[in-house]
Amino acid sequence: MQFLLNPNRTYCSSIAVSANSQISWFARLGQIENARTMFDELPNKTIVSWNSIIAGYFQNRQPIKALQLFDSMPERNLISWNNLVSGYVKNGMISEARKVFDRMPERNVVSWTAMVRGYVQEGMMSEAERLFWRMPEKNVVSWTVMLGGLIRDCRVDDARRLYDMMPDKDVVARTNMILGYCQAGLLEEAREIFDEMPKKNVFSWTTMISGYVHNNKVDVARKLFEVMPEKNEVSWTAMLMGYTQCGRIQDAWELFQSMPVKPVIACNAMILGLGQNGEAKKARDVFDQMMEKDDATWSAMIKVYERKGSVLKVLDLFSLMQKEGVRLNFPSLISVLSVCASLASLDHGRQVHAQLVRHQFDLDVYVSSVLITMYIKCGDLMKAKQVFDRFPLKDIVMWNSVITGYAQHGLGEEALQVFHEMFSSGVMPDDVTFVGVLSACSYTGKVEEGREIFESMKSKYLVEPKTAHYACMVDLLGRAGQVNEAMKLIESMPTEPDAIVWGSLLGACRIHSKFVLAEVAAKKLVQLEPKNAGPYILLSNIYASQGRWCDVAEIRKKMLAINVTKSPGCSWIEIEKKVHMFTGAGVSHPEHADIMQMLEKLGGLLREAGYCPDGSFVLHDVDDEEKVHSLRYHSEKMAVAYGLLKLPEGMPIRVMKNLRVCGDCHSAIKLIAKITGREIILRDANRFHHFKDGLCSCRDYW
Repeated sequence: MQFLLNPNRTYCSSIAVSANSQISWFARLGQIENARTMFDELPNKTIVSWNSIIAGYFQNRQPIKALQLFDSMPERNLISWNNLVSGYVKNGMISEARKVFDRMPERNVVSWTAMVRGYVQEGMMSEAERLFWRMPEKNVVSWTVMLGGLIRDCRVDDARRLYDMMPDKDVVARTNMILGYCQAGLLEEAREIFDEMPKKNVFSWTTMISGYVHNNKVDVARKLFEVMPEKNEVSWTAMLMGYTQCGRIQDAWELFQSMPVKPVIACNAMILGLGQNGEAKKARDVFDQMMEKDDATWSAMIKVYERKGSVLKVLDLFSLMQKEGVRLNFPSLISVLSVCASLASLDHGRQVHAQLVRHQFDLDVYVSSVLITMYIKCGDLMKAKQVFDRFPLKDIVMWNSVITGYAQHGLGEEALQVFHEMFSSGVMPDDVTFVGVLSACSYTGKVEEGREIFESMKSKYLVEPKTAHYACMVDLLGRAGQVNEAMKLIESMPTEPDAIVWGSLLGACRIHSKFVLAEVAAKKLVQLEPKNAGPYILLSNIYASQGRWCDVAEIRKKMLAINVTKSPGCSWIEIEKKVHMFTGAGVSHPEHADIMQMLEKLGGLLREAGYCPDGSFVLHDVDDEEKVHSLRYHSEKMAVAYGLLKLPEGMPIRVMKNLRVCGDCHSAIKLIAKITGREIILRDANRFHHFKDGLCSCRDYW
């Protein structure tokens, strides 16, 4: 009879063990409802079953339900109480854990260690130490937990004293002590413990290697890495990151090629490393070969393209992420938004804004500042102002963004109004604010307002005028024709005037035909920026206008001698979420023939309207026919032509240019806007130009 009963007992016991295992398994998978269903359906719930489901609720961050079940237990054992303490500790509820610990009917070393661990995790080292020294008995885990806490608290000397007191030192304790010494930069002490270890595991080896890496001893780390008896993914990655962090990308690449398994974190490090080395193509190859990618992978690839200046590829990658349903993380969204701003890609910018709203990132002040800047640079001032107005408490960056935006668009009245609102709201302006405000005064001819603000900067607003503010004032006075006064201001500057100051004066002299001062300014610019072609060309044209052909030849000779070349002009326009780039006649667009046909058509209409190409914007030693040909194919004209071909009537044509728009193109686009009845918005390196009905918002001075 006993023979028959024993198998039944074993069978029942096996069912209970299996059910308890399944409860724990479901809990680990995050399927706590399934675990609870299995628990509820158990006909005979053992104390182990209760302990399993309570641990499951704690594991799934549901401490209230865990406590409710604990209170419902028909009986409890020491494991049940330890379960409750550990559960609260894992959920960061240290006060609740201590209350349970204090009312436990009995405690063992596990109870004490769990409570000490909780204090260590929360950084409450004083409480942890007091409790640790009160422990009636300690095991190797207790000692190791306390040791880890001291190391985490950067108390390496205290950690060493505790380490020396330990009756037994296992591999975990020794590895922790190595880590502590490495973090403190005490590599010799760390290596001494490492060498004395009777038994090392892969974590010990990796910790020592990482210690050398973080202390810039990459070659020593590599020697140790080579003699490791076994390596895991963490070991390989630690060594790889050592090379990438110190800029030894070729060594990193060779190691990466040798890795038997390439985990995501290693691939991400390699992508960033190659990007820092300017090897964007190699980085993309690694990216494309990855079977699995995480948020950091996409962020890394975006960062590589952003650093390389491959802004179109950033947008292509963004489109790919949208297509594959990848959720952008915060850094990626900010990077893409910055690219949208620099490219003035309004459609993509709107998409990013939508994602920011969806994930509630747009409630952040910093994000809103970036959004405002993006909309301003895309020429959508109304939307920028909407984002700005939504925030009751605005920081200085937001105010500055809007003031500068209005200034760049030639809206001086609005810029000054926002400036006064800012001051009235209690936000003190800074030096950036005054650059925006003075620029606004300059662009709109508000000489007296600008002068008053400049003179009150220090006395009223406690901001010391800097070179940038003097440049704004020189520009303001120069625009108003007060060129001699502008020169006097330069002479009174407390610091040496820079290229921006002299450039502002040169622009004024050119417009108002003050050739003597223009020559002075141009020569100063040539000294400050010997590789910049602009001052040479302007100086050459000044000499030519006065018939000083020997001086023209000398300038040309100097340019050739030091290899001065004009930065290639580049313009772009966004059509249906695709950015089309134009660099003049040298590079063909897929629709090149249609664009040329439109330019010919526009050329005829412009001539009928009285337009004559202004050859003064190219070197005078180029013949007239070549000048006309060169001017016709300036990149901004090609972009405008393409916009006329592709964008429906009534929609503004938004064109961006990397350099300052030339005077001939400015005159031509004014007329194009008039004869086609279209609004054309051009953003150049300095400001926005809103062309409409034959007029420009800059009033022909930029």
